[in-house]
Amino acid sequence: MDRLIVTLVGRDTVGIIAKVCTYFANNRINILDIAQTTVRDIINMVMIVDIEPSELGFEDVRKTIASVSKDVKCIINVVRDADLDEI
Repeated sequence: MDRLIVTLVGRDTVGIIAKVCTYFANNRINILDIAQTTVRDIINMVMIVDIEPSELGFEDVRKTIASVSKDVKCIINVVRDADLDEI
């Protein structure tokens, strides 16, 4: 399993979760867990995903998810789960 942690922060609008999940589905990235909170009109979402079934590597995901970030007008960050052990 090759897990990534994906965070999203921005103004909540219709379709944000759908667009992010569609990106993952189209790239064969499995969503293992997802948590989301909204405070007033600000959305904060954390997802744990597995990129092992995908042909995309970590750097590929970081680069290609930028278009989703732009589309939903939110900040999306991606880090390797294993890198959290080094913090």
